This record gives sequence, C-alpha cells and structure tokens, in this order.
Amino acid sequence: MSNQCIIIGGSHAGGQVAAALRTQGFEGEVTMISNEAFLPYHRPPLSKDFLSGVKSEESLFIRPAAFYEKQNINVRLNTAVASIQRTDKTVTLSNGDVLAYDKLVLATGARARKIPFPGSELSNVFYLRDMADVQAIKGSISEGKHAVIVGGGYIGLETAASLRKLGVGVTLLEAMPRILQRVTSEQISNFYARIHSEEGVDIRCDAQLASIDGETTVKGVTLADGSQIDADLVIIGVGVIPNTELAEAAELTIENGIKVNECGQTNDPDIYAVGDCSFHFNPIYDRFIRLESVQNANDQGTIVAKSICNKSEPYNALPWFWSDQYDVKLQIVGLSQGFDEVLIRGDIDSGRNFCAFYFGNGKLLAADCINQPKEYMVLRRVLTQGLEVDRGKLLDTSIEPNQWLS
Repeated sequence: MSNQCIIIGGSHAGGQVAAALRTQGFEGEVTMISNEAFLPYHRPPLSKDFLSGVKSEESLFIRPAAFYEKQNINVRLNTAVASIQRTDKTVTLSNGDVLAYDKLVLATGARARKIPFPGSELSNVFYLRDMADVQAIKGSISEGKHAVIVGGGYIGLETAASLRKLGVGVTLLEAMPRILQRVTSEQISNFYARIHSEEGVDIRCDAQLASIDGETTVKGVTLADGSQIDADLVIIGVGVIPNTELAEAAELTIENGIKVNECGQTNDPDIYAVGDCSFHFNPIYDRFIRLESVQNANDQGTIVAKSICNKSEPYNALPWFWSDQYDVKLQIVGLSQGFDEVLIRGDIDSGRNFCAFYFGNGKLLAADCINQPKEYMVLRRVLTQGLEVDRGKLLDTSIEPNQWLS
C-alpha cells in the first residue's frame, strides 16, 4: 500500500477522503491542502441557516480539529498548490515547498462563475460560494435594506429566502424566461415563483442586468430595458466552474471536469479526482456526469479511499439533493434530465406538499418531493434498485408510498 497520500482541497470531498483513508486502514502519511482558512465545513447551510444566523461558524465544521490530530492527518490551510509534476510524483506549493506523493487526490471543487458587469468592482457586490463570502454578506445586511440577487437557481432562491427571514427586501433577476429553467420542470419553477412571491420576493424573469450603479458602493442596478432598481447590495449566483486548471496543466483528461473511471482514477492511475470537479460514470443513468452535491462528495470520497487502500469497488450511488426555503423542504432523488413527462401527486397550485415524478420513455427517472419525506425514502429505494412502480398508484394520495410497486 502507498505510504504518502496528498489531497488537494479541503471541501466535503477532500475531508471525506482523508477520514475514509483512516477508516479503510491506510497507515501512511495523509496531507490535506486547502486554500481556505477553515477546516472542511458543511456548505449547504451557507445560503440557509448560516446566512440567516441560525448556525454559527463553529457548528458548520464537519469534524473538529481534534479529529485530524487524533487521526494523524496533516492539514495545511491557507495554502495553494501551484503545480503537479507527474514524472517525479511531487506537487509544488505557491510558497515554493515541494511535497512528494505516492497517491494524489484532486478535490479542487468549483468556483463561482463571475461575470464582469459594469460596476461589479463596487463594494457590496458579492458572490456566494464559501464561508468567507457569506461572512462578508452578513456584514452588509440588516432589516430594511434591499438586495438584488442575480440568478434564479437554487442558490439564488435559498439566499432570497434567508434574506427575507431577516427582513431584507429582495428583487431576484433571472435572465431566462423562468427561474430554475436549467435544472427542473416548468411545474416546479412555477411553484417556487409562487412561494417566493407569497413571501415578498420580487421575481423578474427575462431580466438582463446591464450595470451595477454607484460611486464606491452599490446604490442600485440598471437593466437592459433601462429600468432601475435601488439596492444596498448585489449578490450574484449564476453557476460555478469546476477547478480543473491544475489537472489540465498536468495533462490529465478534462471533459466537463476531471474525467475519472468507476473508482475515481484519472488517466494517471496514481491520481484521483473527487467531488464537484470530477466527471464520472453513473451506471444507473448509463452516462458520465458531474455532480455538485454533498452526497456525491461523500460517496465518491469513500470509493476513492477504498481504491487507494486496494479495496476497489465501482461507484454506483444514486444522486440526491435537497433545498430548504422558508417552510418548504425539497428533496430531489435521481436525475431528471431527458424527461418527457411529469406527473404530480398532491396540490402543486396552492399547497406546499406534493411530489413531481419525472418519466422518460415510460421509465421513472427522478422525483422532486416537497415536504414529503415518506415518499422520498420509498423513491430512493425504487430508483436505486430499478424497481417498477404503478403509475396509477403514484397519483392516488389515498395509497401509501410503500404500496406504489407494481
């Protein structure tokens, strides 16, 4: 077994690899290098409970500092990696240090996509990707202020919900005809548009931001149609870009991320990639995918650790996600891309409890469960095991989920 493993990235994925290496019996040296100032922490609460003040910074840490000390995991924070030398199996840090590895894991994650709007250099213009971003936002909000959020994806919507809880006015701008258009069905988009409108968010679709206005700090924004909106801050959430630069410079295969096999290995058998930056094969959906989810980071991190410990097994986990907004908990199971039919169980038009089932060529692909935990758990089993469901029973709310199987 190799005796020196370096992990580049201190995110969910990087932290999981480090912990799982010890669980799987790795006795060599483990070094995790992170360019952040914090130990690996839970990221989903950033736009939710951390932004709204429900959770503290310390409560977000996945594992305490004592864990890494006890497990003899060397953590180097505030440290960037400049390059990878595959021929001599070393990495060079930005401070000039050179570290040798037997196995290398790239958990480099993804970064916020930045768009150079005129005025984007003003103070009180924020992106929301990491803890430092949210700390900066929290210092600029208070009851009665008004925020403009650019981007109607889940991050933008979760941020809007958190700000409304704090009494901050919110205008949300989406360039496409509907919010969530890139990731879900029209039915779900309409549901969230209704929920946010009921909670006081001003949603504007087909809205193109032309400029962010002000002299030194934000005073408002101007749209492409000439309309203006007063604002005390602007938060931009228009997607992420996988961090593949180190891998690309090392001539690893790049394809919508760092391409890996079923065990997380790149085209260099001693280098792995895991988490948001990895492009991996999913046998359930029979295609390569890149996932930005905690589930993927944790499951794939364990698979990579097992492979390093010569206990290889293929990664075949079912993708799942969640989003919390107001009193609405969305639990997504599976991948809906390619659906050609949506069936709704429950009241989507006026209620806040229902399920949306996505079918493609007559096969159940995925489901969105809104405040429906029992249905969600049954659907995870159905999709993981490839079970058949009775479509008629799905829509009959008098039938319990465990009776859906045909």
